[in-house]
Amino acid sequence: MTPNSCAIVGAAETTDLGKIPDMGQIQLHADAALNALADCGLSIKDIDGVATAGHSPQELAHYLGIVPSWVDGTSVGGCSYMLHVRHAVAALEAGYCNTVLITHGESGRSRTGFLSRPMFASQFDAQFEAPFGVSIPPTRFTLPVMRMMKDTGLTEEHLAMVAVVQREWASHHPRASFRDPITVDDVLNSKMIAYPFRKLMCCLVTDGGGALILTRADRAKDFPTKPVYIRGVGESVETPVVSQMKDLTSSAAFRVSGKKAFETAGITHADVDHLMIYDAFAHLPIYGLEDLGFVGRGEAGPFIAEGNTRPGGKLPMNTNGGGLSYMHSGMYGMYALQESVRQMRGISPAQVEGAKLSVCHGVGGMFGASGTVVMTNEA
Repeated sequence: MTPNSCAIVGAAETTDLGKIPDMGQIQLHADAALNALADCGLSIKDIDGVATAGHSPQELAHYLGIVPSWVDGTSVGGCSYMLHVRHAVAALEAGYCNTVLITHGESGRSRTGFLSRPMFASQFDAQFEAPFGVSIPPTRFTLPVMRMMKDTGLTEEHLAMVAVVQREWASHHPRASFRDPITVDDVLNSKMIAYPFRKLMCCLVTDGGGALILTRADRAKDFPTKPVYIRGVGESVETPVVSQMKDLTSSAAFRVSGKKAFETAGITHADVDHLMIYDAFAHLPIYGLEDLGFVGRGEAGPFIAEGNTRPGGKLPMNTNGGGLSYMHSGMYGMYALQESVRQMRGISPAQVEGAKLSVCHGVGGMFGASGTVVMTNEA
């Protein structure tokens, strides 16, 4: 891709977030899409590219009344939307379409109109993990995080501090699910889910969605919103099952997607003003900081504990409160992208003063996939 060749001109979440029992999954997609269109002054008839995950792109396009000239149904977990951004940029650069709508909608809590189908269908999982009771994210993620604790000195207190710092950021967001301050002791004394994960180290289960609208940069200044340019992108996959990771203390997909995004953007770590790292569980920002190269091996836990990522820190991270405190309807990547856009527009309730470049990094499944997007507000 060419840096800054395309831009996000529309971005919005669903009208409500958290508990939305009166809207089904496809309605959440539509609500987010209509809000994003209103954000940038477009209508459905202006959209000729559609991408979504966790739901049929055909059904979404039909429901919205779109017959697109480009479509992407890549669904590799919560980072799918980062991959959609990359694919949309490629499609826009190639002239396959002019205006792309990327949507997310999920009734994770209320399960209203929920599409019941396996999101991560895998023969490997059916053979090597599910028969042994490893069936849900907390039980799957315990294996890598315990190896990291053994090999690098990561502690339960470090994991707890991730939740504490992100709650600090969430306190600035009126739409965050949880805003009250918490302490390390609060986290460690919360209900044990699967060692070492306590309840406050685990993501929320909510209803909601979001949508993005992208177009080529030469059209971006025609919109009422401040363009957020796509500076760099990267993606990768490793394995559908945690037990087959080459190194339980590092994600190959993280390393590849991050490296590619930084290379295409032509940036260094010192250029990054704002960082979003997918945090379905408290260990993921720790893996992200190390695999993206912001800190060395075994340094991420202490880095967060020292206050470097909290408000006023040198590397503001997960400024919406993340999946631990803001929102997590199941596929969190869209909410991370939304906060990066807000930061680059200068309108986040937890705005980082003077931020010009944001890195938004996601995980899909249990370290199965990864997508990284570098955004900037400078053309």
